[in-house]
Amino acid sequence: MIRNVVVAMSGGVDSAVTAFLLKNKGFNITGVFMKNWDVRDEIEKCVVEKDYNDAQWICDKLEIPLIQINFVKEYWNEVFSDLIEKYQNGYTPNPDILCNKNIKFDKFFHFARNKFQADAIATGHYAKTSFGPYLENYKANTNVRLLQAQDKNKDQTFFLSQIPQQTLRHCMFPLGNYLKSHVKMMATQTGLCQIARKKESMGICFVGKREFQDFISKYIADKPGNYIDLDSGLQIGKHDGIHKRTIGQRCKIAGCLKPYYVFNKDQESNIIVVGGTTHLALYTDFLIIQKIHWISEEPCELRRNNGVLSCYFRFQHRDPLIACRIYKISNDRLFIRLDAPLRAITKGQYVCSCTRRRRMSWAATNE
Repeated sequence: MIRNVVVAMSGGVDSAVTAFLLKNKGFNITGVFMKNWDVRDEIEKCVVEKDYNDAQWICDKLEIPLIQINFVKEYWNEVFSDLIEKYQNGYTPNPDILCNKNIKFDKFFHFARNKFQADAIATGHYAKTSFGPYLENYKANTNVRLLQAQDKNKDQTFFLSQIPQQTLRHCMFPLGNYLKSHVKMMATQTGLCQIARKKESMGICFVGKREFQDFISKYIADKPGNYIDLDSGLQIGKHDGIHKRTIGQRCKIAGCLKPYYVFNKDQESNIIVVGGTTHLALYTDFLIIQKIHWISEEPCELRRNNGVLSCYFRFQHRDPLIACRIYKISNDRLFIRLDAPLRAITKGQYVCSCTRRRRMSWAATNE
């Protein structure tokens, strides 16, 4: 029987309504606020203190206990250091996926299980699983499947696609069947009006309101190099570091009237190749991926000799799903052929797929 549930409280409306719904269901609730970033590393004050105060106010209103746990060291070692290393090597990582994989659904999960003997953890993510929003369909000997949320605009399964199966089996996502507008309405009706009106946080949490290029320069030294025009092969300007640019990004190049976009970054020569946004070289209809993480299990179509899996592909959180065919190269590499070319597929980013029934199948990193 599932009784003890630990809720990840962020100080926002989603985790607030999650806690409210769980309490109404009669679970024994404990709120935990995770501190993942040290404000002493910043010149400007981070919003973490305000978020904690909001989380405390929410828990006081709902009459549930709240504790704060410090994962600053773990976040630095297992998320931020990896991000810096990949940017130094010309890749474009996704810290949100790494944070979910290594912190929220690993360190926090085991903390909740060991400290509070939690039967489950719950978060305010917009996602569903085959076990139901409150694990009401839990089966001990059955793999759980990750499913897309009812609110397709807020669906966050892309960011959850690296969660291990054994953790996902004990996760509740009470908001999976709700629209964001309904969640805000519930918060207002519950007396959490100031939280319902709170501006939603966007982007990378530790960057805040700064330009990412300014932030990353605190940790990676600028290394000037050349912009090279893709068609002419001529140098057309200077950049201040390939770590500040990603594939498909527009570049402001002094003296150039037409817009240029990043096509390629060469780590050894420290050059950035640029061209027009509609250039065919910026599009591709195939890719090879590695480090595959099967959320439930490897599909039987790929276990067969010369098997092909027909499914849907996603490269960015809000991108539409693209039909594709997947071929197995080895146990840790897949070849993907897309039905339509995509713009600016980037090395180091995560990709994921789902079936026609919107079940998330796997996630991996692009070579």
